[in-house]
Order: sequence, then structure tokens, then C-alpha cells
Amino acid sequence: MSRLYLARNPKVAARSIGGEMMIMSGHDSTLFTLNQTAAILWQSADGSTPLDEIVDRRICAEFDVDRSEALQDAESLARELAGHQILQLSEAPIPQPAGHYAAKPAGPTGGSR
Repeated sequence: MSRLYLARNPKVAARSIGGEMMIMSGHDSTLFTLNQTAAILWQSADGSTPLDEIVDRRICAEFDVDRSEALQDAESLARELAGHQILQLSEAPIPQPAGHYAAKPAGPTGGSR
């Protein structure tokens, strides 16, 4: 199996609000609420860390789950998110644009600036 690399789509808006990761697609303005595993994938999708390392370092470290099952489920979830144009997938590292950053929590009022 070849390695799979994930990168956040720079055309989506993301915020962590009340412990939930909310993503708005720039493609069709659909709002997604990510579950814990999807949020880990989103937060870890830096374009240079392969999926198997994300599973080892983050998912298996946080959840009591079989590695091969976790990897299979994470790949399926990553492909689903890519289908919604939330993530970009590649078999090679994905260069990130300058100034690209992870989602930040909303301010104290819950809004964004």
C-alpha cells in the first residue's frame, strides 16, 4: 500500500467552537461538524505527514483501537472528506501555500473576525 498524504483545502473556513470542529466548504457553502476522528485528520493534515503516521501518533494514541482497522477507517474517512473537497489527498507530500495555518478557536463571543 502506498502512503497517503492529507492537506487541508485552503478554500474552506474552519473553527473550533465549544469543542466541536466546524468546517464550511468553499465549494458549495455546506457546513460540516467533524467527529473526533475527522477533527484529528483535519488538524493533522499538513501535507507532509502521511496518514499512517497520523493514525499511529494521534488516533491509536488517543483511542483503544487496532492499528490496521484504524488505518482503514481513517483512509475511508479521509477519502470521504476529500469527496466533499474538505481535504486534498495525494500519494506524495502536498506543498502548502505560504501563510497556511490551522483552524483557530473562535473568540470569547463565539464569533469570528
